[in-house]
Parts: sequence; structure tokens; C-alpha cells
Amino acid sequence: MTGTPTRVFVARLAGIAVFDPAGDQVGRVRDVVVALRLGSRPPRVLGLVVEVSPRRPVFLPITRVTVIEADAIVFDGRLNVRRFQQRESETLVLAEMLDRTVRLTETGEAVGVVDVAIEPTRTRDWLVSKVAVRRGRGRAGRNGRPGRMRGPGLRRGGETFVVDWDAVHGFSAVEHGQGAAGLLAAFEKMRPADLAGIVHELPAKRRGEVAAALDDERLADVLEELPQDDQIEILERLEVDRAADVLEAMEADDAADLLGELPTEQRERLLTLMEPQEAAPVRRLLTYAENTAGGLMTTDPVIVPPDATVADALARIRNPDLNPALAAQVYVCRPPTATPTGRYLGTVHFQRLLREPPPTLVAGIVDSDLDPLRPTMPLQDVAIYLATYNLVAGAVVDDNGHLLGAVTIDDVLDHLLPDDWREAVMDASAELSGDPEEEALRGGRAGPGEPRPTDRGTPP
Repeated sequence: MTGTPTRVFVARLAGIAVFDPAGDQVGRVRDVVVALRLGSRPPRVLGLVVEVSPRRPVFLPITRVTVIEADAIVFDGRLNVRRFQQRESETLVLAEMLDRTVRLTETGEAVGVVDVAIEPTRTRDWLVSKVAVRRGRGRAGRNGRPGRMRGPGLRRGGETFVVDWDAVHGFSAVEHGQGAAGLLAAFEKMRPADLAGIVHELPAKRRGEVAAALDDERLADVLEELPQDDQIEILERLEVDRAADVLEAMEADDAADLLGELPTEQRERLLTLMEPQEAAPVRRLLTYAENTAGGLMTTDPVIVPPDATVADALARIRNPDLNPALAAQVYVCRPPTATPTGRYLGTVHFQRLLREPPPTLVAGIVDSDLDPLRPTMPLQDVAIYLATYNLVAGAVVDDNGHLLGAVTIDDVLDHLLPDDWREAVMDASAELSGDPEEEALRGGRAGPGEPRPTDRGTPP
């Protein structure tokens, strides 16, 4: 394998780009697939799970990888885009092996798995050769939950060292309370929607471990991108106090949608545990029918008083955590500027802000010609309104002229699509014929011209 190091630590492959021979990126590495074997024999690497657009994990046989570098993987150009489905005899390194507790064969001491190294052999096979482990406990994160690890040896509170594969045992045992700090560290820079795709495909036990290891804000972001069934399952696995904390960290409209699916008693208990100022907008949203402007809106758009300057408004919409649709315009209201606000005066689009001198007052450039949305307006009318005026968001104002929130185009699309659209995107699979080389590699049969080790693909 030209340009490939002799040893690669798998956690460092997570998220790196995968290119075809022409230099075009086809996706990013999500995981590495191995087959555990009997006794102390090192697992055989079968291939990579590569995420291609849109959110489709596919299998790339390791025999087709030609280059592995620090920031890129190159393959020979042949890729079966049939959706990857893990088989019983296969193990995912990042999802299932990191964070495990194993024991040193010589002393029986329990250690935690930080990373796993793979190496090529002379027969073109790749094997798991080394295991990076940590002795002792690491530093706790927020609220007593595990802190994030940023790579071997970088987490405080425990000695990290590398041992041969046969120097540890316990990978094949079922483990309870495995934790997920290493898995999350590998995907630390991944967008919430992409991490949600990974979480969706994990077994229920592993989903619970990932949820326990994520901090409240990150878990809230992931929950917002998951199918509704996954949201409910994860929320119900959390301790009730933490579930309330996570709901507080979610956008009010997403929290309301999730709470609206729970039994009344459970919903009220969670709302009671939430901070009053966080629960109040969620309670307001729950009073509106789901498919109305009031049920669709977010209660936290960008609001400025009339004496704010263009510079003030631009500073507000530069917030990198702001939804792009909400950042497209600011809403001008008399105090108070928290919803429900004082009298709504109008909207200023960001394009107008860019054309005006920074000291200009927003009151002088406000657009008040367009009638705002009303909270009882049905979904179809909201969609027509946004389409007619080429808007990505619209103000929702009550009969007394108070701004209640804003409806964004992404929320409209979310409700116009079928209820299970997120799950359909994550679960969609191409009806393509099987790949003989892939089947040979994963099923234990030798491909054309390939040597056939007698133990290939043997399950543990």
C-alpha cells in the first residue's frame, strides 16, 4: 500500500476524507470493521465504514485502500454504494471496542481501551496488532459524567500505554456500563446531524452509553436531529433530572415537539423540573396546534430594540451557533425584547444591514410593509407565505402586536415531509447487487486471485 504507514491508530482515522484515484472526495471514515477470532489471534480488518452523501454508510474493503495518510485515504475507485449492514461476526472498532474495560493477561489488572492499532501483513491482510489502554480513572466531566478524551495519553488521571493484542483479553464479553468517552472523542468535530446518524445505528445499549457520556448541550443538538422514536427512547433512559437539563438545552420548539409525544404525566413532571424561564416558552408552544405557525415557531429569534444600530444587529447575527435561517433577518420590537415582546415594528433583512453604514439606527431601515404571520395560521398557509415572498423565516405576531417568535423554512419543511423522513434518510438502502470481492472478504470466501486463510472471517 503506497504511502501507508506500518501502524495506524484507528481513532485517528475517524472523520478523515476518502478520495478516489482522480482526487475527488467521496466521503469520510466513520469506523473500521474487524472480525474477532478465537483465542489470542489478532482480529482481521475487513474494511472501513465510509459515510457518503446523504448520510449513507457504505463498506469499503480494506483490499481496495491504496493510501492511508494523516488527513486522507485513497482507494482504487471501486465502491459499492449499497448501505452497510453490520453482520453478527463483525465488530466496529470505534463504536464497540473503544471505552471497553479489558484485563491484562499477565496480571489480570482491569484497564480501559483508549485506541486500537492496525497493521498490514505480507499477505495484504490487515490485523489489529496493538491496544492503547489506560490504567486508573480519568477526570470527570460536567455533572460527574466522564470527561472527553482527546487521544492516547492526553486525558488526565491515568497512565496510558500500548500493549500487544494478545496481552489483553475481554473484548468478546458483554459489558455493561461501557461508557463512550473514546468514541465521542473520535467524532468530537462531527456535526450534530452526522453524529445523530451514527447514534441512530448503534444498538440500544450503546445509544444509552453515548447519551450518558455526551454533555447536555451536545446531546440536545444530537436529539434535535434524531428520529422521534430515538428521541423518546434516549430521553426515557436518562435520569429524570438530567432529562430536564437536556430539554432546557434544546431549542424550545424542538423540546415542545418531543414533550408533545410523551404521556401527559411524564411531560408535566419534566416541565416542572425545568428552570421556570426555560419551561415558560415550551409551555406556550404546547398550547398551539402542531401544524400552525404557533406550533412551528421558535421563541428565540434575533430581536433588537429600535435604537439599536446596524453594527449592533450585525454583531448579533454573526453568532456562529445561530441557525442560518434565523440569522437572515432581525426583528425590531419595543422593549421588552424577549418574547412575547413589546410592540413589533418590523423586520430588517441582513442584506439591507450590509448595505447601510454601521452607525445607522435599525428603526430607520425597518421593513413594515409585510403583514406578519398569525399564530393560528395553518402549515400550508405558512409555506405559501414564505414561498410567495421568498423568505427563509417569518415573524409570528399576536392580535395585540406582540412578537411571539419566528417560523423558519427548515421547520416548515420538517413538518411538510412525512413524519418518518429522518429515519427514512438514515435507513434508506440502495437495491444494488452484491459485490463479489466484498462478500468474499466479509463472508470468509476467497475472491478471485486472493489467498484464502483458513481462519478468515471466523467469528469469536
